[in-house]
Amino acid sequence: MRSALRTLSHWTSLITENPMNALERRSVTALAGLYSFRMLGLFMVLPLLSLYSERFAGSSAFLLGLALGAYGLAQALLQIPFGLVSDRIGRKPVIVFGLLLFAAGSLWAAQAETIYGLIGGRVLQGTGAIASTVMALVADLTRDEQRTKAMAVVGISIGASFALALVLGPLLASWGGLSLVFYVTAALAVTGIVIVWRAVPTPSPLPGVHRDSGTVPSLLARSVLDVGLTRLNLSVFLLHFILMAGFVVLPLIMEQALGLHRDQHWLVYLPTLLLSLVGMVPLLVWGERKEHLKAAFVVAIVLLAISQGLMGNPAGAVGFYAGLWLFFVGFNYLEATLPSLVSKTVYAGGKGTALGVYSTFQFLGAFAGGALGGLTLQYWGGGAVFSVCIALILLWLLVIFGMRPPRNLSDVVLRLPADESQWDKRLLPLRNAAGVEELLLLKEQRTVYLKVDESVFDRSLVIEPSA
Repeated sequence: MRSALRTLSHWTSLITENPMNALERRSVTALAGLYSFRMLGLFMVLPLLSLYSERFAGSSAFLLGLALGAYGLAQALLQIPFGLVSDRIGRKPVIVFGLLLFAAGSLWAAQAETIYGLIGGRVLQGTGAIASTVMALVADLTRDEQRTKAMAVVGISIGASFALALVLGPLLASWGGLSLVFYVTAALAVTGIVIVWRAVPTPSPLPGVHRDSGTVPSLLARSVLDVGLTRLNLSVFLLHFILMAGFVVLPLIMEQALGLHRDQHWLVYLPTLLLSLVGMVPLLVWGERKEHLKAAFVVAIVLLAISQGLMGNPAGAVGFYAGLWLFFVGFNYLEATLPSLVSKTVYAGGKGTALGVYSTFQFLGAFAGGALGGLTLQYWGGGAVFSVCIALILLWLLVIFGMRPPRNLSDVVLRLPADESQWDKRLLPLRNAAGVEELLLLKEQRTVYLKVDESVFDRSLVIEPSA
């Protein structure tokens, strides 16, 4: 109980102490709404596509799985390029363009009559790859000390949209079929465009400077090859593989094995998701203590493995629902924890680049899970899908065996003067300063990125000298 109260006190102080200013509150609220609307549209089809195979000519389990994950392939291929373009022409035009593509794909899917038309619509939806650009805009519009709070607000909105989508999707489909779900998705995309133009401020341009939120091409290889980041990238790949593969099969089990009509599936998802939030609390409290972070991470993965066994071989409805609950507990905890671990693990100056690579792996996992889950279901049955997921989870545990909890270091950004002859005067005191764990100089940006231990670092070293 004391640990829970300390955790609650920590988050309360995070929100109430040093609050955001009016511009930051407006920006974060609008962008969290934009992100949640977009993700709501993507998530609503998860519990539905495998149930509506009879609507699409030429459909099979594999092709339906491919349709489920197809958006992820386009997202993975375009996530980093969209981010790089937004660094050059601005975030808002790229976001609006992406939302237009997403709306067009939704309308295409709503009118599709064949499985190939549906796949085409889902691919077009995925070409609106704006996730990393939206997060970069959040960073552009918030001060360094408010960025963690802002990212947390957006993360909460994503989690809420996932929960709402699993309830709202089946409800909408019961009223107007799968087409209505896609039409509502298109309407949400258009609403997002209105939010971008009317509610989101335009950040001040910073000529020649990529902020830590942007993708730096010269750092891409390092983000891919870094051992600590690779573990986290593979983790999010496997997490979303298991999610998408599971939803190829789960709706079919609920309708065919448990006899629950598709219009009533939301009655299962709603209480299960709410109870999963209760199940997350012990993991969050335990994992917040630095020495237990890895243990909580492992426990969440083990919960996923147990859930696959229970759902793949349910001893009646109770066993299946218990497995579904454990799955949502583990998934929601890991989904919330992984981005934070990336931010804490990444090298100096690489946060935006690392998160772009992380998002790419996330969407690749969604594509692979849908496609391979559908293929496995078609040729070997639903039980084999869960067996594949269990095997991958065991591999996952091996991958993170050597993972170490990240150190509690802070990010510091120092802008250098235009006169290069003055750089040494700023840099020399930093190179051997106590508490500086890492220093990265990007000359083309005239920017220095530091990882520092705040307990011993002298902040006066990075204060801009007075004119």
